[in-house]
Amino acid sequence: MQGKLSIICALLLFFCSFAQEPKVVDVKVQGNKKTKASFVKKIAKVKPGMILDSLVIEQDIKRLKRLPSVAHAYYQVFKAEKEGEYNVFYNIEENFTIIPSANVYTTNNDEFAFRVGLYEFNLLGQNITFGGFYQDDIYSSYGLSLRAPFLFNKNLGLALNFQSLTTEEPVFLDNGTADYKYNNTSYEVLGLYQINFQNRIELGVNYFNEDYEYKRGATGEGIPQDFDVNKLLYKLIYEYNNLDYEYQYVSGFRSIANFQYVISTENVLPDFLIGWNDFLYYARIGEKGNWASRLRLGLATNDDSPFAPFAVDNNLNIRGVGNTIDRGTGVIVLNTEYRHTLYEKDWFVLQSNVFIDGGSWRNPGGDFGDFGDTQNFRLYPGVGLRFMHKRIFNAIFRIDYGYGVTDDSTNGFVFGIGQYF
Repeated sequence: MQGKLSIICALLLFFCSFAQEPKVVDVKVQGNKKTKASFVKKIAKVKPGMILDSLVIEQDIKRLKRLPSVAHAYYQVFKAEKEGEYNVFYNIEENFTIIPSANVYTTNNDEFAFRVGLYEFNLLGQNITFGGFYQDDIYSSYGLSLRAPFLFNKNLGLALNFQSLTTEEPVFLDNGTADYKYNNTSYEVLGLYQINFQNRIELGVNYFNEDYEYKRGATGEGIPQDFDVNKLLYKLIYEYNNLDYEYQYVSGFRSIANFQYVISTENVLPDFLIGWNDFLYYARIGEKGNWASRLRLGLATNDDSPFAPFAVDNNLNIRGVGNTIDRGTGVIVLNTEYRHTLYEKDWFVLQSNVFIDGGSWRNPGGDFGDFGDTQNFRLYPGVGLRFMHKRIFNAIFRIDYGYGVTDDSTNGFVFGIGQYF
C-alpha cells in the first residue's frame, strides 16, 4: 500500500511540475520597418503555446542575423498577465537592402571593363532577392535573378536565374594560347529546401547554350575554332551552416558542397561531372580580430580538353594572380586571412586584412601528381583594406594587393564588393 501511495505522489508531482513549466503566450516583433512581422513569425521556431526555451529562442536569433534584411537582432522575455506565461520580443535592427553594385577593373589586354548592378534583398518585406547586372568587358553581358527561400513556407522556396555572359576567354593549348569570344546564355530553376536550422539543399536544372568563336592566337589539330552547343546541367547543392554574426564579425563553421552533371547535345564537348566543396571556418580573435579561412577541394571528369572547368583567377581564388591564367580538372585552394578592425564609429568600420592565398591544379588529362608539381602551385601573400557600412547589407568595399612568391609569379590589386569569402 505504501509503495502504491509513493507512485501516486510521484505522478502528482510530475504533472504539477509539468503544468508549472513556463509557456510562451505571444511572439512580438519590434524595430522592423520594412520586414514584415508576419514573415519573422513564419520563420521563427518559437510559437505561442510552446514551452519557453532559451536555446530555441537563441537559435531564432541566429537565424534572423543571417537574413539580408537584419543587421542585428536580440530578444527579451517579459511576464504576461497569468502566472507562468511569458511574451517573447524579437528586436530587430534592419539593414538597408536596395543595394547598387559597381566593379571596375582591367583585363589581360588592358581593356577598361566594368560591371554595375542593382539588387533588392528584402522584396515585399519577405527577404526575397531580386535584381540584375550589366557588364561591359570587351563585350556586353547581363543577367537577372530571383531568389525566394521562404516562398511557400519556412522551409521551402524557389530561385530563378537568367544570364547572358559574353567574355574573351583564353584557351591553353600545347603550342600556345588562343583567345575566344565566349557566350553563355542560361536559364536556371532551383528548388530550395531547408531541412533544419543548420542544413539546407538546392536541387534544380540549368539549360544553357555555349558559343565559342575563335579570335586570335594558337590553333591545334582537333580543336574547333567555332562551335555552338546546347547543354543541360543538373545541380545539387548541400550546405551546412553554423555561423554566428555580430555586425562585421563572424564565428563558426560552414560547408557548401556543389555537384553538377552536364549533358552536351554535341560531340565537340563531352558530358562531364564536376563537384567541389568549400569548407569555411571563422574565429573571433580578441575584441577586434577575426580569423577566416576557406578550403576548396574540387574534381571534374578528367578529359584532356583545353576547356577545363576549374580556372585560376583573381576574382575566384588567388588574389593578384591575374584574370583566368590557367585551367584544370581538379583544384585544391586554401585562402586564410586575419581581419582587424582599425576604426569603428556608429555605422562606419575600417578593417585591415592580411592574407595568404595558395593553391594547385590538376592538368587536363593529368593525374593527382600534378597537385605537387611546382608549375601548378601558386602562393600569394598580401594585404588589404575593407570599408564597411554596418547597416547596409553587404556594403563592404574591399581592396587587396597580392604578391606572388612562386615561380613566374605576378602581383596586382583586386577590387570588389563584399568579403572575398
